[in-house]
Amino acid sequence: NPAWQALGIEGRCAAITKFADAIAAIAPAVIKAPEIDTGRRAMANQEVLGVIGNMRGWAAQAPNLMPKPDWQQGRMKPNFKHTNAYVPYQLVGAISPWNFPATLSFIDAVPALLAGACVIVKPSEVTPRFADAIAPAIKAAGLAHIFSFVQGGGETGAALTDAVDCICFTGSVATGRKVALAAAKNLIPANLELGGKDPLIITQSADMDAATDLALRSTVLATGQACQSIERVYVPADIYEDFVQKLAAKAKAVRLNTPDISKGEMGPFIFGAQAPKVKAQIDAAVKDGARILSGGEILRHEGGYWLKPTVLADVTHDMEIMREETFGPVIPVMAYGSIEEAIALANDTEFGLSGAVFAGSIDEAHEIGAQIDAGAISLMDAALTGQYFEAGKQSFKNSGLGPSRMGEDGLLRFLRKKAYIANTISPLTLDDFAE
Repeated sequence: NPAWQALGIEGRCAAITKFADAIAAIAPAVIKAPEIDTGRRAMANQEVLGVIGNMRGWAAQAPNLMPKPDWQQGRMKPNFKHTNAYVPYQLVGAISPWNFPATLSFIDAVPALLAGACVIVKPSEVTPRFADAIAPAIKAAGLAHIFSFVQGGGETGAALTDAVDCICFTGSVATGRKVALAAAKNLIPANLELGGKDPLIITQSADMDAATDLALRSTVLATGQACQSIERVYVPADIYEDFVQKLAAKAKAVRLNTPDISKGEMGPFIFGAQAPKVKAQIDAAVKDGARILSGGEILRHEGGYWLKPTVLADVTHDMEIMREETFGPVIPVMAYGSIEEAIALANDTEFGLSGAVFAGSIDEAHEIGAQIDAGAISLMDAALTGQYFEAGKQSFKNSGLGPSRMGEDGLLRFLRKKAYIANTISPLTLDDFAE
């Protein structure tokens, strides 16, 4: 939209700030939508408030991130000089998943809008209510001509990919491959954030009480339905049994937020079909020798599916639970003999989204983290990419494709670089190229 681009970065920032204010004005109604779809009250509130804060944060920093090109003198040929313009993609599409419907609908949309693009978002058909709830804010902010949602399933996502100049997708590796192939056919960029099987290495020098707290939080927060959730925990062999028993005791104390959604620490499976998949992984691990120390059984409450935090001991890398994404509140814990073995186990995966190291110091954690083959490593904590968005990072291996959606590249990836090359002397003639 030429008028949207013509506003310049300051004008677009003002418009996005107005949009944030419009969402804030109807926040209770907007929050109710993901609460219903996800079965989580506090997290739905945090999501929507986070979207508003994210919009205001991007609007505040975007003017400082936009390139300010100037003429550069040629180094090898001083009679030439060049400058650049940064041209946004005309239409960006975003296909968002069901686990954080508000957050992941806007994580690509906001920086793309600020770059000057128009944006269409297809939310997950599993958690679709958020899009309709936010429609009045889009209208109130006067942005309906450059930003919209489109509802539908996989066929709608495929049609969107065929209609845009740049596609962003968050979801499974299998679907991400289809999006990448469609983007390649259309010769458009694909920004993909896909699955993960994030490891957490706990070292001998780490505080064990804090380590069990961290292992519990980072695996089962949001019922384990987050791409940055820890899905594998590695612990020194000589403290292994104490560790898993302490972890299991803490896991058993976790409360479900049913029948009162305003109480408890853990919600249901958002997508009911996920429950039997997680249960199948647990059962297969037990069949192959794993021990269940807590949880392990799918529960039914008020029509939903629930699983209390499930600690699995004596797991091995032959088990699916240690190789395939689980996306549920399961904590498989494996013993290691040396830190070299722990690093090798952490890297024994097709995924490379992120990982974590909890040690006696940041320096020790950093030294180990440098050897983990993943795009973001949390040091002295875990799953920090869900809390801190300023560090640019890319997905390794099968966990994704394209520039970082965090840090300054989160905005710059929606700009194409256009060159202006000027000759400061008379142009060459054909005679200058004679044999």
